[in-house]
Amino acid sequence: MKIVSVANRKGGVGKTTTAINIATALSAIEKSVLVIDFDPQGNATTSLGVAKQKGQPSSYEVLIGACDVNKAVIHTDLPRFDLIPSSPNLAAAEVELVDVVSREFILKKALSHLRDDYDYIIIDCPPSLNLITINAMVASNSIMVPLQCEFLALEGLADLMKNINAVKRNFNPALSLQGIVLTMFSKQNNLSKMIEADVRKYFGDKVYQTVIPRCVRVAEAPSYGKPILIYDFKCSGAQAYLQLAKEFLKREKEL
Repeated sequence: MKIVSVANRKGGVGKTTTAINIATALSAIEKSVLVIDFDPQGNATTSLGVAKQKGQPSSYEVLIGACDVNKAVIHTDLPRFDLIPSSPNLAAAEVELVDVVSREFILKKALSHLRDDYDYIIIDCPPSLNLITINAMVASNSIMVPLQCEFLALEGLADLMKNINAVKRNFNPALSLQGIVLTMFSKQNNLSKMIEADVRKYFGDKVYQTVIPRCVRVAEAPSYGKPILIYDFKCSGAQAYLQLAKEFLKREKEL
């Protein structure tokens, strides 16, 4: 089982879209996948068309130890694709866990009970470095970083790398950078090309060759509760995520 966190300290960079579409592509090639919605906003849960049922445990209950991780798992309409939904209560978890010993390792311990159940676990992290994100990174084998092709998104990338290295140094020596994926790329926009050139120059082969273009259909898909690979398989965004999934699997073999 491989655990991958999809993380960036900036919001609106395509984290959730990347997480659910990589997971969808993996399930399509008969890999068993679990997506953990670890963001209090619950965008991954909404994007998969999952309605939170009363009494249904979420990633919040898993993190505070209020339920067994297996009880939080929901089977989606997609084959081999499960979800642990989010809850707004997750935003308060850091305060609730302030006095808990080894609080950074809670998720890692919980997920150890799923080791034989999935090929991949994809964690959709919140857009901040807090205890929730640290738990995700400590539990993960690698980090995937979606990066919007805009200057302000690039500005925070160096800080994110420092955070990843700090988690690696203090909690998870085996943690690696799975890759950086450029999102919302516009061929007509010189800024997109400049950002791409700068990121590739600095991070080299850690940047995926596949770039995700700006695509209206990708933006529409969450409102229909479907990944773009299901909503409109033929659009440019869906084809890009399919190509990204192939690159992802290649890198997983190399790692």
